[in-house]
Amino acid sequence: MKKILFLLICIPVTGSLLAQEPADALRYSWYTSSGTARQQAVGGAMTSLGGDISALFVNPAGLGFYKTGDVVFTPGFKLNRNASTYFGHAETEKKNYASLGTSGFVMSEGYYSRSTKKYHGSSYSLAINQTANFGSNMLYRGINNQSSYSQKFLEEIRNKNDKDANNVAAGYPFGTSLAFNTYWIDTIAGGTPNNYQFKSRAPLATGLIQENNIINSGGITEIAFGGAVNYNDKFFIGGTLGIPILHYKRQSTFTEADATSNTTNFFDFASISENLTTSGVGINLKAGLIYKPAEYIRLGFAFHSPTFYSLTDKYNAEVTTNSETYHGSLVQSSHDFTEGKDAEFKYSLLSPYRLMVSASYVLREIQDVRKQKGFLTADIEYVNYTSSSFKTDPEGDNSQSTKDYLKNLNKAIDNAYKGAFNFKVGGELKFTTVMARLGLSYYGNPYKDLGHAEKGHKFQVSGGLGYRNKGFFIDAAYVHTMGKDVHFGYRLDSSPFSGAAVKYTGGTALLTVGFKI
Repeated sequence: MKKILFLLICIPVTGSLLAQEPADALRYSWYTSSGTARQQAVGGAMTSLGGDISALFVNPAGLGFYKTGDVVFTPGFKLNRNASTYFGHAETEKKNYASLGTSGFVMSEGYYSRSTKKYHGSSYSLAINQTANFGSNMLYRGINNQSSYSQKFLEEIRNKNDKDANNVAAGYPFGTSLAFNTYWIDTIAGGTPNNYQFKSRAPLATGLIQENNIINSGGITEIAFGGAVNYNDKFFIGGTLGIPILHYKRQSTFTEADATSNTTNFFDFASISENLTTSGVGINLKAGLIYKPAEYIRLGFAFHSPTFYSLTDKYNAEVTTNSETYHGSLVQSSHDFTEGKDAEFKYSLLSPYRLMVSASYVLREIQDVRKQKGFLTADIEYVNYTSSSFKTDPEGDNSQSTKDYLKNLNKAIDNAYKGAFNFKVGGELKFTTVMARLGLSYYGNPYKDLGHAEKGHKFQVSGGLGYRNKGFFIDAAYVHTMGKDVHFGYRLDSSPFSGAAVKYTGGTALLTVGFKI
């Protein structure tokens, strides 16, 4: 049916972009540990160990073990492979990229009290660390006869009880209006301009060949300053102020095409291409303590506050369709509604808090406990993923509709995720100036079981070597990652939908170079 498109191009649209999803909150909090090559080689376990600059980002009390200073630089290289299965069809994508582990300096000072014969010291550190790296490519495709991407647009119209074709044509410039104006969705015959029902033109009954191609890049790089005090080499207390800088970019194209050779059903294919850039800065605090009840035992505890992010999304979308003899090939972009500019939305995100407990056992010579021969260490970490929440930004859109949207989004986070435990173990053997290290880590499933195959975990095996002599040290490590996740091209409120099961493997090579100061 011929659409009524009054005011379609002549009136710019200024409505808010509300494209946040529960997956966004998880992306910025469900990541593996990162640090120096030494820390990574022992599984990322650093809560009770200390004596490494990466303690600044894990348990800052560990800085208190320093009695001299360090300058450290840690370059790295990552390799990722995603194998996705969607309705029984498998695809594989790969991506390689550079990374940065903990790099910076530590300074310390201390003295022995003649009256108490106890050591008192303090250390401070300034460092940078790539906390998360979002670089990955993903591709999945399959024949779906359960749902269509177009149902997402229909649900948006239905949820707002919108029956006005003019409004549907211009009031949803970042998706639904694009689909309507290119005949991915259409009016049902028999209505009037302000009292229409809407339908999808995708022939779901005969199946749709769906494909989703996603390119992710960016990461979270944290600048941190912290310090620790050492009391008699038994109690160590520290704190860190962290400033994470977040940048995320996603380019995706979701396509669904007629699975038959029918050229008279007015649907060949439809696709939506989206470009999203998220950037911003956050702030967090970390605090911890380490207690040595004996020279060879270390017990650690650390707390990471939620990170408060101030973020900005920039977004544009384009829909391309071919409705065969109905209206042929059509293309429309969100830029047609926004005078060629990307839509922009400012908001705040609160990430989950983290709790860590740990124990380490130092291998030593019986006659001289100061001569370490290695160590064994283990961490348990709890992350409450349900505590993530989105909020409006004082400088952004504070309308009631935006507040309601984010309120419902936070409820969706509560329903989709749960708290999870992470486990890390590692050890080191020291042979004079050479060290050998091994580690394991497991990151638990953050998803609640909602019947959509929501499952995810990460498992890492790591190892490395180190060399220390005359104030110079160099460490090398390799971390092999295996895991499972699920990815949804779209979510529906009232119809069944399916995600792609993702198995990923990857490797990270790290080299830490440093010297004493």
